[in-house]
Amino acid sequence: MFGFKQPDKTTAYDGGFESHEVEPGVDDNVRQEIDPDSGVKRGLKNRHLSMMALAGIIGPGLLVGSGGALENGGPASLLIGFGVIGIIAFSIMQSLGEVTTLYPGGGAFVSLAERFVDKGFAVAVGWNYFIIWAAVLSNEYNVITSIFVFWSDKVPLWGYFLIFWSAFMAFQLIGVEAFGEAEFWLALIKLLGLTAYFIFAIIYASGGLIGQQHAIGFQYWHNPGPWNGNGFRGVAAVFVFCSTFYAGVESVAVAATETRNPGVAVPQAIRQVFWRIIFIYMGSAFFFGLTCPANAPQLVDGASRSLQSPMTVAIQNAGWEGGVHLINAFIFVTCLSAVNSSIYIGSRTLLYMAHRGLAPRFLSWTNGRGVPVFALVLTNAVGAISMMNVSTGASKAYQYIVNLSGVSTFLVWGSISFIHIRFRSAWKVQGRSPDELPYKSLLYPWNAYFGLGANLFLALVQGWTTLSPFKAGNFVDAYILLPLFPIIWIVFKLFNRTNFWRSWEVDLDQGRRVDLDRAKAETALATGAKQKWWQKVTKAFL
Repeated sequence: MFGFKQPDKTTAYDGGFESHEVEPGVDDNVRQEIDPDSGVKRGLKNRHLSMMALAGIIGPGLLVGSGGALENGGPASLLIGFGVIGIIAFSIMQSLGEVTTLYPGGGAFVSLAERFVDKGFAVAVGWNYFIIWAAVLSNEYNVITSIFVFWSDKVPLWGYFLIFWSAFMAFQLIGVEAFGEAEFWLALIKLLGLTAYFIFAIIYASGGLIGQQHAIGFQYWHNPGPWNGNGFRGVAAVFVFCSTFYAGVESVAVAATETRNPGVAVPQAIRQVFWRIIFIYMGSAFFFGLTCPANAPQLVDGASRSLQSPMTVAIQNAGWEGGVHLINAFIFVTCLSAVNSSIYIGSRTLLYMAHRGLAPRFLSWTNGRGVPVFALVLTNAVGAISMMNVSTGASKAYQYIVNLSGVSTFLVWGSISFIHIRFRSAWKVQGRSPDELPYKSLLYPWNAYFGLGANLFLALVQGWTTLSPFKAGNFVDAYILLPLFPIIWIVFKLFNRTNFWRSWEVDLDQGRRVDLDRAKAETALATGAKQKWWQKVTKAFL
């Protein structure tokens, strides 16, 4: 179907690399050679991958989109939304960590979906995952162009878009090493920026700012109230925002093929997700609700998307009008990282799908630097969706795109849990022991079934607020992608007569890490099994 061609299967892997490749201890230059199966370059270091989940997920969505979530549901809904989606994200990462540590080959959960479920299912997962990053990329371009229009409207909005589109395209073509290094340092800047805001929020709430007449305490929880007058309706509306903010925690699996030692780097990055959820997401939700009123005029009808950040509103209310430029500069830095991450993840998703015959074959081509040029161009081109803000305004464009990406996030995350359940079923039926696994998911099977059920439930109810009063446009925007997943699966399956694998039919050896003892040793090192407590805390962030 669609002229896609399935390439030959790859050989077994040992420690994340083909068994005939270099052994541990060889020079790093050898490890950076081109991957023979995907054509990409193994140029990401462990510290790059560790920061990728952090760098890719702290973007304008968190810093700016939280304003819309706060206005819709109030500070209590924001905390509940971040908390619930955070638990789901942690569950998803546990499932993904167990499977990808054993099968670190290119394509991440797309290849895993084909292996453990069905090729048609893999097509549906892959294209829905691409939709997530196409939507996230569009919103990031939406934010970055709006910031520059706010600073100077002498250049039209579409002019700023073309400038940044070209700049990001050129940077991506340099190679994965430049991308990884940039992400690492930008992630550190983001951490420092958020930490500085958290300190400001504590001082502001305590009444310690110079010239501040009184402490604000928790006054915004009393007026306009914890729910901003919307009750459970507001909580439901917040979920779709929060799912978009969390999208990207699973991206470490996509980058594993371009990492020099995925057997160490992937479990290490997954182990850090818990701390990132607590510090970044729950911290942001708490301090945004503490320092910014949910009924602030800037959140409701601000003319510029850059003015709708809770951070900007809080600094302006504290009496520093010029602080808007500082916050916009910080948001701009997050945009640099977030746009780069979105283009990277979206293009690699297309690349790995094309290599497995799930997308047009020309998208699998890479140049001498290991860069998938056509996949990059196509992914970056989709960012032009952001230009709808020329006619609708940045705020409405942001809301439309968030709704599209939110339901796809729930569907992809639910698919990861389903893949994990199918993997464990095949592992058990074929007489394998869980003790053989290099990395074992916490609380299996409860966490996997929880992840599957919770994501399906949220995919169904995330557009509930559009039903009463019924708004046809918003309803279509919220649910149009929900039937797309089964349609892609069924149509591809019927045309290509794909096979839904039974547990005893699943191939558990192709592409698997052969040396499980070595894999366990690497995973123990990555997760800090023999480290002191202070070393574990340090590694959780660095």
